[in-house]
Amino acid sequence: MKLRLALILTVAVLVLGLPVYAQHGHGGGSATAGGGLGHSMSSNSNSNSHANSGKGSTESSVSDRLQDNTKLASKLQNLLPTGTNLQQAAQGFKNLGQFVAAVHVSNNLGIPWDQLRAKMIGPPSESLGKAIQALKPTANAKEEASKAEKQAKQDMDDSTSS
Repeated sequence: MKLRLALILTVAVLVLGLPVYAQHGHGGGSATAGGGLGHSMSSNSNSNSHANSGKGSTESSVSDRLQDNTKLASKLQNLLPTGTNLQQAAQGFKNLGQFVAAVHVSNNLGIPWDQLRAKMIGPPSESLGKAIQALKPTANAKEEASKAEKQAKQDMDDSTSS
């Protein structure tokens, strides 16, 4: 009887635990190469009053934040190819940090912006690290993604301080 109860409990834990486990990243990929900005900078992207402007999309909040932050917008505009519409370039990114890091990677590695953006936005969407690997196989994707994330954080910090 005890064995049967133990078996039932084990099965119940496994069955109930699988959906929870499936919602996590399983630790299988690097946070940096996998686009770790989602955690480190997502709080920044949600701190703006436009983040929940009723449109229900992060795309509008990234664009809104760029409109509100002219200092950051100006810096990014200078890193993108001449004639690029900053608002359109930002559409589809999950948060402002991801977009700023992608702009830096494009600039740092000479990867054409439209190609990097297409890889990251998809479909299917790819992390910054995977997009670097695909578009610039000779680069150290993990190192370059980390460098760009640090640059993005610095840009965002600089643009919000007086």
